[in-house]
Amino acid sequence: MTSPNGTGYLLPATGAQGLANYPHARTIPSTAKTIFVSGTSSRRGDGTYEGCETRADGTHVLDCGAQTAAVLRNIETIVRGATGGRCGLESVVDATVFLTDMRRDYAAMNAEWDRVWPDRTKAPARTLRASCRAAEREVER
Repeated sequence: MTSPNGTGYLLPATGAQGLANYPHARTIPSTAKTIFVSGTSSRRGDGTYEGCETRADGTHVLDCGAQTAAVLRNIETIVRGATGGRCGLESVVDATVFLTDMRRDYAAMNAEWDRVWPDRTKAPARTLRASCRAAEREVER
């Protein structure tokens, strides 16, 4: 199960399995260099957001799959730039994903994640959270 991002650990088949392609843990050699990527979104250089269509009335239509694809491309660009092109998404060890609406966005985000990492033994460890802003909006309703 070793890949450029270390060795994935999976619970035995009798244990709870992930709902997408990610290991339960990932170990990396102590000689590996570590890069920490700051929070990244689907924002383009011109300030617009991929996966966000603004309607004439000012409301937005969101496509979480397109946003996820853009975020992962942006992260890959950052990792490739920081490593002089030596590493990409295959070297990502851990990811924390924030969704504003779990019911609406979870399946689309997972579909894109699984497309990028079809082998869960080579995928980063992952934590998925609902964002605090989404929780605040739910309270206000």
